[in-house]
Amino acid sequence: QVQLVESGGGLAQPGGSLRLSCAASGSIGSFLVMGWYRQLPGKQRELVGTITSGGSTNYADSVKGRFTISRDNAKNTMYLQMNSLKPEDTAVYYCNAPHRGLTYWGQGTQVTVSL
Repeated sequence: QVQLVESGGGLAQPGGSLRLSCAASGSIGSFLVMGWYRQLPGKQRELVGTITSGGSTNYADSVKGRFTISRDNAKNTMYLQMNSLKPEDTAVYYCNAPHRGLTYWGQGTQVTVSL
């Protein structure tokens, strides 16, 4: 059983930055892919981006060029650096890791972008 815990959410101004962390209870070295999702108010959960074990990343068009996903296998942690934040980025952000036939989710962290 793997537990994922997000942190780093909070309030940011438009144009500002936040960095989210997703800490795993065990080694993430064998996780082929990890991802960040978000759920906007009243909307379905949507993919923000993914990172492979080799460090390759993919992003949703809405965040491309503003958000960066990275992972530190030694620290068993994945990150989401969010720059140039917009009010429409306001959402609960979740990390995700499919592994050995199961899909693990964190509990989510709230990000609010507002003046």
